[in-house]
Amino acid sequence: MLNTSSHQSTARTILVVEDEPDLATAIAQRITANGWTARVASDGASAVRAAKQLKPDLVIMDVMLPVMDGIEATKRIIAERPVPVLMLTARDAESDKVMGLGAGADDYMTKPFSPRELIARCEALLRRVERATIIAKNMENEKVLDFGSLVIDPRQRIVTLNGEQVHLTPTEFDLLATLARKPKTVFKREKLLEEVWDWPDASGTRTVDSHVKALRHKLGSQMIRTAHGVGYAFEPPESDDDTATESETR
Repeated sequence: MLNTSSHQSTARTILVVEDEPDLATAIAQRITANGWTARVASDGASAVRAAKQLKPDLVIMDVMLPVMDGIEATKRIIAERPVPVLMLTARDAESDKVMGLGAGADDYMTKPFSPRELIARCEALLRRVERATIIAKNMENEKVLDFGSLVIDPRQRIVTLNGEQVHLTPTEFDLLATLARKPKTVFKREKLLEEVWDWPDASGTRTVDSHVKALRHKLGSQMIRTAHGVGYAFEPPESDDDTATESETR
């Protein structure tokens, strides 16, 4: 069932998908207090219908839901229309987080969480959407990063591995492109949070780790090297060169 939590006309609409009524209400109230409009769906199937109808700016999605779980609901929502998704999980298992990110979620939070941090994460995701529009315009003339078996096209946001297109989430693509523009250079987790997630602090370094794990699952474990205690570096495949060969976009 779809409930309206705020009749206030605002620039941002957040769809909250949560089957625990008290928690759903608390999240919606916090969203409304922040000046946004909140809508609540209590199961995955209702969330898919609500997303299609409302076209929200952001979805907060619980993983454990009746009728249809949050993983499947996220896949269907994103297939219909790209939208940032913040996933909520009651379990701290790395496999659950990677599964959520693999479904297309941009970020995750483990219950219980701080309402203030929830809003901060939402704000960061919304800023990323705005920034992505500007970046896309600036990338119109950016060259393709050609590493032989791996090709990254920033303008079209397409990645191919051994001639086959690899389907990455928007966050996964941004993370890979950021690393690949400076091959073999170690990026601190805090720097990646700032450049990819637009987070001004280091509160989400584990988010970086989870996204890297998701990327390795899709591209292979050797492509992103861990600098223990520091961060990550991109290792060009099947190449001894320190930099990528750049070819003009077609």
